[in-house]
Amino acid sequence: MVESDDDLFHRYGSDLASAVEAALPSWVRASVERYVSPGLLDNEASATLNARIEEAGKAAVADIGGRLRDLLARDLDDQWTNPLSILRAASAYPTGILSGLGVAPVDRDRDARRLHPDDLFDLTPGSFADFGPEVHELGITWGAAKAHIHLQRRRRA
Repeated sequence: MVESDDDLFHRYGSDLASAVEAALPSWVRASVERYVSPGLLDNEASATLNARIEEAGKAAVADIGGRLRDLLARDLDDQWTNPLSILRAASAYPTGILSGLGVAPVDRDRDARRLHPDDLFDLTPGSFADFGPEVHELGITWGAAKAHIHLQRRRRA
């Protein structure tokens, strides 16, 4: 049985959400480790930091992954935003850890401060590729399916 365009669109959305959920913990870790290396800390501080990173990764999966799944499960015309806007909120998780450690915020340009005022460490993802090649590929596939359905619906209307 051939899947309809809408079925494919939702399957691509589900695949994208799964890939994001799989990538988020590593992304949170890499974001924190851009500024703090657990290997340079004493054993107790390193273990504490690792635990905080793991906890933040799980929280990001529950929050960001949940919001993303909710969005992508909806019909195209009921999607109020795009997946990347949800993924940008993931920067709050490593930012919370870094702020809690007293890491000094980085100097960001005026536009970055205006667009992402809470992103003190310039961690906001700019594209699906920031979460790895699989997320990037699935994001492109999902986006192409969305564009296809959008055009088909508008042509019929």
